[in-house]
Amino acid sequence: MERNYIKRVYASIITIGDELLIGQVIDTNSAWMAQELNKIGVWVKHRVAVGDGWDDIWQALDEEGRRSDIILITGGLGPTADDITKPLLCEYFGGKMIMHQETLAHVTYLFEHVFRRPMPLLERNRKQAEVPDVCTVLKNTNGTAPGMLFEKEGKIFISMPGVPHEMKGIMQEHVLGLVKERFMLPFIGHRTLLTAGIGESNLAEIIKQWEEALPAFVKLAYLPSYGMVRLRLTASGEKDEVNTTLDAEFAKLQVLVKEYLVTNEDLPMEQVIGKVLLQKGKTMCTAESCTGGYIAHLITSVAGASRYFWGSIVSYDNSIKQNVLGVKTTTLQNNGAVSEETVVEMATGALAVTGTDFSVAVSGIMGPDGGSAEKPVGTVWIAAACQGKTATKKLSLRFDRQRNIQLTATNALNFLRAFVLENA
Repeated sequence: MERNYIKRVYASIITIGDELLIGQVIDTNSAWMAQELNKIGVWVKHRVAVGDGWDDIWQALDEEGRRSDIILITGGLGPTADDITKPLLCEYFGGKMIMHQETLAHVTYLFEHVFRRPMPLLERNRKQAEVPDVCTVLKNTNGTAPGMLFEKEGKIFISMPGVPHEMKGIMQEHVLGLVKERFMLPFIGHRTLLTAGIGESNLAEIIKQWEEALPAFVKLAYLPSYGMVRLRLTASGEKDEVNTTLDAEFAKLQVLVKEYLVTNEDLPMEQVIGKVLLQKGKTMCTAESCTGGYIAHLITSVAGASRYFWGSIVSYDNSIKQNVLGVKTTTLQNNGAVSEETVVEMATGALAVTGTDFSVAVSGIMGPDGGSAEKPVGTVWIAAACQGKTATKKLSLRFDRQRNIQLTATNALNFLRAFVLENA
């Protein structure tokens, strides 16, 4: 069948700031912008980070202007001397700086009524309202530096603050709608599932024949993370055809990987366990040693978690394991804190303390030291419990401390998910 293609619209993202290059600040803006653009049918072709250097920024504008239809720029719009983006853009697009009265009124309102600063508005704060006369001003309701839209040779350039919540506000209030109005965008569809208990290579072998037979306009991506592999199907084109094809291929894929399937939605594990508990009408708690409350943090990062999550006991010291969770002294003496016997008693003790339907407990050695020949760094025990039943799992991790904690948390939540499904 002959297919009609809509021309792809490409975007580039330029993030500005020395702090990004030296790792002092992690660039989360680019990932968020790329996700939002992809949702509306824009393909991010290139992402580049540059320091606070005039020539580097200028060169990036030239290169990305040749590469993409939309160039999004974040950073360098603050009131200090190192923030050079605005004067550079003014020169780049051949304009002159003017005071934008609406922005000045907004800045004044923020300082006098929101920030409630006792001193008068500084000149450097007033300069936040200056913009090149060749731009369209995009109001920043969350801050002082406005967004600015420029056009050159059929391309649009949009400059926004680097502060994440300010950038997101401008994107949501102005940029995404403007892009949808300006360009004829193709429909982009995704289908994502999550697997556990199998490596990327072995997974590829299982689905090899199916993958080779995929239609040319459907792409498969392998996204391994924290001991699990996410599989994502992507296609673009006419909406009905894309959805019909993706649904058919996704159904085949789920059958092929059913033994390892965790969820057929693009959700993090903390949302997956929440959905399961809500569907079953059950509650849970955690008893954490080596993760120090990180599992509870993940769970409570999900809105509405209070409907199924009642609390956590962070038993980092053995005295808390004994005095709060009721772990026996003899259990600790004979088996140690990192043992199957200890996590079982932690999990059952947490049920008794909280009165929840299910619990998950973890104890391990995260590193970089503290291990032994018998229990090396990365040794972790997990236990899940409900009234009258427990199950355990041992992990042998091999990474740095932070990743070991993250892997333990993700594996613990997945282990609890399977336990709830089996016992609810």
